[in-house]
Amino acid sequence: MQALTAYEVFALRYAENPAQAAAKNFIDGDAHDRLMPLDYFIWVIRAENRAYVIDTGFDAQAAKERSRVLVATPRELLLSLGMDSEQVSDVIVSHMHYDHAGNRELFSKARFHLQDREMAYVTGRCMCHPALSGAFDVRDVAAMVTRVFERRVVFHDGDQELAPGLSVHRIGGHTAGLQIVRVWTRRGWLVLASDASHFYANMEQGRSFPIVYNLGDMYEGHRRCYALADRSENVIPGHDPLVMQRYPAVQPSLQGRIVRLDADPR
Repeated sequence: MQALTAYEVFALRYAENPAQAAAKNFIDGDAHDRLMPLDYFIWVIRAENRAYVIDTGFDAQAAKERSRVLVATPRELLLSLGMDSEQVSDVIVSHMHYDHAGNRELFSKARFHLQDREMAYVTGRCMCHPALSGAFDVRDVAAMVTRVFERRVVFHDGDQELAPGLSVHRIGGHTAGLQIVRVWTRRGWLVLASDASHFYANMEQGRSFPIVYNLGDMYEGHRRCYALADRSENVIPGHDPLVMQRYPAVQPSLQGRIVRLDADPR
């Protein structure tokens, strides 16, 4: 069997919500009156001549509309890694919530990898219910429909290998078609969980984030994330500020902006 090439993996922090209360991060609330801020990320996986961007973040307009703090644009952060967003060939969309599928003007040459179930979900009857549709932006959904007709969307049904050492896996739970990314790195199999678990605490304590389509799938998703990784610390949640603390910055000037997830945690 041919040895797998180890990918570099980066978390790029582009925004934050410093005013988030802890009670809003758990389906059963939280007994303590405290803040529990969210960070917002996109991710990059690259090796040799291959590079994948996971999710596209949101722009300044969406930040203003939803009272989020934009700390850097995804385009600026990608440039810090020597990557031009207009030259990216593949974008994996974990799910279609506004904070993962925005910046519609970027990645004009890319193919977008999306689960069948997610596209059906965001264009189907569930979007008639404000509790389910509220975290989506219809402009992002319309942009994805346009890409379908431009032959720029690659649909996946469940688990799919995209390249040796890189695969997507449908989890559901948070949304009907949420997918996670499993990647081979120098420290073994790493799982980018995205919103299968917003925080380390959601999966470690078995307490779902409150925005959820199917609670059973959410909890089973926690278990599957751990099963796909070589060790529990190799599962990276989607919004936890601890990610920036646990992993080293790519360089001192990018502290708090870009960290190496394929490096050993501190």
